[in-house]
Amino acid sequence: MKKYNKITPEGTKDLLFEECLARRYVEQTLSQVFSSRGFNEVVTPGLEFYDVFDPDFSGISQETMYKMSDRHGRLMVMRPDSTIPIARLTATRLQKLPKPVRLYYNQKIYRSNPGLTGRNNEATQTGIELLGAPGRRADLEVIVTAVEALSRCVPNFRLELGHAGFFRALAAQLPINDDLREDIRSTIESKNYAALNTILDKLENSCSVDAMRRLPRLFGGEEVFAQAAPLCSDDASSKTLAYLHELYRALVDLGLGDRMIVDLGLVQRNDYYTDIIFSAYVENVGDAVLLGGRYDNLLAQFDAPMPAVGFGINVDVLAELLLKQGRIQAPPPVEILVHSDEGYEIKALQYASRLAGEGRKCESSVFETRKEALDYAKMRGIRRVDCVCDTVETIDIVEETV
Repeated sequence: MKKYNKITPEGTKDLLFEECLARRYVEQTLSQVFSSRGFNEVVTPGLEFYDVFDPDFSGISQETMYKMSDRHGRLMVMRPDSTIPIARLTATRLQKLPKPVRLYYNQKIYRSNPGLTGRNNEATQTGIELLGAPGRRADLEVIVTAVEALSRCVPNFRLELGHAGFFRALAAQLPINDDLREDIRSTIESKNYAALNTILDKLENSCSVDAMRRLPRLFGGEEVFAQAAPLCSDDASSKTLAYLHELYRALVDLGLGDRMIVDLGLVQRNDYYTDIIFSAYVENVGDAVLLGGRYDNLLAQFDAPMPAVGFGINVDVLAELLLKQGRIQAPPPVEILVHSDEGYEIKALQYASRLAGEGRKCESSVFETRKEALDYAKMRGIRRVDCVCDTVETIDIVEETV
């Protein structure tokens, strides 16, 4: 039987040196942004019961979840999403806190993506959730926090703004079942005009069908609102469009107009989004590096209904971008190798601790002889060896080499 003990599972990878530094930099940078805005960190279990992510309300298909059972035979999954567990946490352990509740997280999610997509099945995600706060002010706070967080890592990005309710309002006027609605949503999300037309051609022609046909083309600047207005044939779609326009104008006033796009075809799969949705993209990366939106009905699934809005950022993608841009430096080299002569091991370790306390990067020698220690230092490019005996003898490797 073939053993897979020298490779990592598909969609995962080892991280080395600069890659670890880049990830830590992104995590710390974003955490500072969130903390400075009053958000408190929480961590949810990597294992959750399957019921927490019931596809009927989560929008996460069971095919993408890693599943297992506990010792009682109950179905469990590796966390595929961070927002839903935080909703569970808020509804159970934080229900009595004054509202709104401001939380942020930095943890891994696991999804089994189709092969050859280039997507990681294990990804580090960080983000915020603002729970118990309805309305425009909360929406603006979360979007502005998202912009500030991304700006600290990648100054050039595009923010796309949409509304989950607009698609739902139009789809509600079509004589279709849930499966066909999902097919239409999927083709709009991918802007697959041919597939969308094939589906809609089978329906009786109407204003609603025409509106759905035009939906994936409704993206751009403020002119999109004028183009979409004639498609609103009921109060729900009209109110949705008016609110989105109001939010767009507020963000323009905040100076975000040059990096913002309105996309009414932004119809993400997550079924728990109810109102505004937004995403962010950076150059040379196909998938969104940030996804967010309002999910006012999600906490009702945990018997604690309250409005909520938040976003998640793909830490791994940002870390890779920083590495490609050369913004993460290699780890600083070891300055000093501390070697002990026979019988002075404890004294050498104490000496190394003092050096480290002074901010010097040092390494303790594990070799028996000075010659072995010096040869190792030359090979590693360590320029100084401190030999500890009754005194400390410093050897400059550069001079030794000359």
